[in-house]
Amino acid sequence: MISRLLVANRGEIACRVFRTCRDLGVSTVAVYSDADAGALHVREADAAVRLPGAAPSETYLRGDLIVKAALAAGADAVHPGYGFLSENADFARTVIDAGLVWIGPPPAAIEAMASKTRAKELLGIEPLDPARVAESDLPVLVKAAAGGGGRGMRIVRELAELAGELESASAEAASAFGDGEVFVEPYVEDGRHVEVQLLCDAHGTVWALGTRDCSLQRRHQKVIEEAPAPGLPAALEASLLDTAVRAAKAVGYVGAGTVEFLVADGRAHFLEMNTRLQVEHPVTEEVYGVDLVALQLAVAEGAKLPPETPAPRGHAIEARLYAEDPARGWAPQTGALRLFDVPGGVRLDTGYASGDAIGVHYDPMIAKLTVHAPTRDGAVRKLARALERTRIHGPVTNRDLLVASLRHPEYATADRLDTGFYDRNLPALTTAPEGAEPAAVAAALAAASARRGRFGGGWRNLRSQDETRTYGGTGGDHEVRYRPTRDGGYEVTAPEGVRVVAATPDRVSLETAGVVRHFDVTAYEDGTVHVGPHRLTARPRFTDPREQTAPGSLLAPMPGTVVRVADGLAVGDAVTAGQPLLWLEAMKMEHRVTAPASGTLTALHAAPGRQVEVGALLAVVQTEERPEAQS
Repeated sequence: MISRLLVANRGEIACRVFRTCRDLGVSTVAVYSDADAGALHVREADAAVRLPGAAPSETYLRGDLIVKAALAAGADAVHPGYGFLSENADFARTVIDAGLVWIGPPPAAIEAMASKTRAKELLGIEPLDPARVAESDLPVLVKAAAGGGGRGMRIVRELAELAGELESASAEAASAFGDGEVFVEPYVEDGRHVEVQLLCDAHGTVWALGTRDCSLQRRHQKVIEEAPAPGLPAALEASLLDTAVRAAKAVGYVGAGTVEFLVADGRAHFLEMNTRLQVEHPVTEEVYGVDLVALQLAVAEGAKLPPETPAPRGHAIEARLYAEDPARGWAPQTGALRLFDVPGGVRLDTGYASGDAIGVHYDPMIAKLTVHAPTRDGAVRKLARALERTRIHGPVTNRDLLVASLRHPEYATADRLDTGFYDRNLPALTTAPEGAEPAAVAAALAAASARRGRFGGGWRNLRSQDETRTYGGTGGDHEVRYRPTRDGGYEVTAPEGVRVVAATPDRVSLETAGVVRHFDVTAYEDGTVHVGPHRLTARPRFTDPREQTAPGSLLAPMPGTVVRVADGLAVGDAVTAGQPLLWLEAMKMEHRVTAPASGTLTALHAAPGRQVEVGALLAVVQTEERPEAQS
């Protein structure tokens, strides 16, 4: 029997495993990097062991240090979570050789399936030879052989870009998984990403716990997942389940695993088998009424699964909440998560709590919100409303995008589910959310009420000009003009048609078109104001000339590390619009910084290994001036 379990991971998955351990009476051990010293998973564990350093290569990818930590803390089992070393056969062997229970499949099964190249070979599928890719093969996908989560993946549509994308994907994969092997395969445009959840014991029983649809993705990383996958023809679904079961039996699989497919034109194309628990496992748990982590532990202890797979019920949908800005190329965000509050009736899996900091070293996912309902329509409605009511104060997140995605006709009706969803719809999904203008009015009046409370007064017999405040948010700036009234209230002069019912520093009630709405307002010292689901920024009345930057300045879009500069790039070089100049690594992803226009590189402040903060000057490109027309 397992009595003390170490989770060789961090954040949300560590907290999720600890939750099951508490239910089972198993004590827990966390490992943590220096960057995670105060993290939620460390606070929730019964014991914790430091892994010196911050980068994954120094900490969570050091299997030797993790095994030493398990032994030092008296653990008798290790759960790998997902990502990092979860699909590393050598790590699994090291755990077993140390006399610890490995919560996962046999190392031989990991070797057979964890490498996507070897898994394809086992099933008779040959990857493309990078040296022999021709124009007729395009588009192709460069993909990391190890790991997942969209890291180490690049779509190549121009043959001239293949060599650079192979290098970039390999560097990203090595950083994220400790393995830089990549391969090339044909890229199937806009297929559905469908997968099958498996659970196998050591006695030959294999459960195929239905399908999941994970088609809504950005950067090849899943955003919204659901179970069961809607609208699959019965014969195709049966084929997917059968293929998954055969793959598991072929390698003697034990534990939880997932077989992934790309479905296009009524056909299923094998992608990979993930020899671990998946991020999206909660939707399967909700539909089948099981705890996959508890079953993982039971199987590792030698238990037999019942011969019959549990029966499914209803529908479940999960949304991944990220600290990122979808309108700015999905740029990851960092900073203090000042408030994080999710309404009841929602399953929350997270590695953060109010007051925690979101740093630069790891994936920007804050949490997963999952709902279950008797029907898919009910689940869609329930999750969209829960996300709207979730209070998130801090960095920019993708919350508004998630709500808009769930309510988009293509998704809400399951009429067109495929991996091209965001390529088609992103501009429409990142417009200003409804209600941004009255939210700005509420912010302005709450600020005025706070000032009135501090300094008193406000109305005079000789009425002065209107007060003006401007707030920036999704969709642009909103200017608000108002004046105090004799009765201690306020009159809004712009935008028109707004009547103030009540205003205090933290709550404002406004009437528009005969309807009264209430707005909870929280303002922070840095000028950020949260009004319900809206995140606004108070604009200064006067521009600080020190904040101006030279035309053509390339500023760091996020905090991170410069990992590469284009070969031979030097000040004085001519560059063309869109030319890659340098690469930043932040939150386990590599981000390319390109020339904004054709011109001359007049400054270069980036060098490999340099740590930069958001807004740091990286380079300056002086654009070519066109001669003025002669009269």
